Amino acid sequence: MKIPLKSSIPFLGQLPILVLASTLGIPAIAQEMQPADSSQSTPSSTAAATSTAASSDSLPPPTSYATSPVTPPKEGFWGHLNPFARKNWVKKQTDPINDRLSELDEVSAKNGRQITEMDARAQDGIHQAQSAADAANQTATAAGSQADQAHTMAQNASGHVDRLNSTVSGLDQYHPISEVEIPFRGGEPTLSSLARKRLDDLAASLSGQQGYILEMEARSPSSGSAGIQNSERLAEAVKRYMVTQHEIPVYRMHAVALGNARGSGDEQDKPVRTSSVHIQLMENSLAAQQGAPPQGEAFLTGAERP
Repeated sequence: MKIPLKSSIPFLGQLPILVLASTLGIPAIAQEMQPADSSQSTPSSTAAATSTAASSDSLPPPTSYATSPVTPPKEGFWGHLNPFARKNWVKKQTDPINDRLSELDEVSAKNGRQITEMDARAQDGIHQAQSAADAANQTATAAGSQADQAHTMAQNASGHVDRLNSTVSGLDQYHPISEVEIPFRGGEPTLSSLARKRLDDLAASLSGQQGYILEMEARSPSSGSAGIQNSERLAEAVKRYMVTQHEIPVYRMHAVALGNARGSGDEQDKPVRTSSVHIQLMENSLAAQQGAPPQGEAFLTGAERP
């Protein structure tokens, strides 16, 4: 099929015109679109600046001890050339925070040191108070021991004084233990076997004993001075036998010659009919307290008295 040449010639003639029109139209279209693009980029820049200002306002102010104030940033968050944050800008923004953290660390360390020092002082005070309390306790214990010792000594002294008082009061206090009657025949100062037997028994009961005396009352049926002299000879015979045969000290024997006189304990109307020596064993109260009383016995014609 063959295309006619005449129909294709008009299209070829219009081609240069179309190329020229498109060349002239592209700049015009670019000029018309440029305000819209600038208007769209302007809000973005404004938003970036606003966010930068807001982030700057939210950051803490520089501390009082900083050597140089922080200068406001001169470039946006994204910078002029690099769409990412620069190291210097980040460092400028974080330096105040680091300074504040350093300040807080120093305050915390200072508080820790103060707490440690206060705890050490408190421990020292507690130790000193405990030491003082221990010393006071020891002093109180020693004082209590001394008080107990003083109380014991006072009690001992009081008991000693009581014993001394008892001793002094008992030096001249005697009470009867037993008694024995020594008979004589015909008024002669001769001891019979019965009389010697009773004197031997009495002396045996006094062996090793202290704090006693022998009271002797000699009587004779004779009246007047003859009876007194006769009773004196009877008492001397008894004392001589006790000294020579049994070594009884003379100072422990006390004799009195009564003749035919009656004693206070005898019956008033009963006359003296025989010659005799009445011996009574007397014990000292001090010797009784010391636990060494004479062992008195009831002898033949005598009876033990309470």
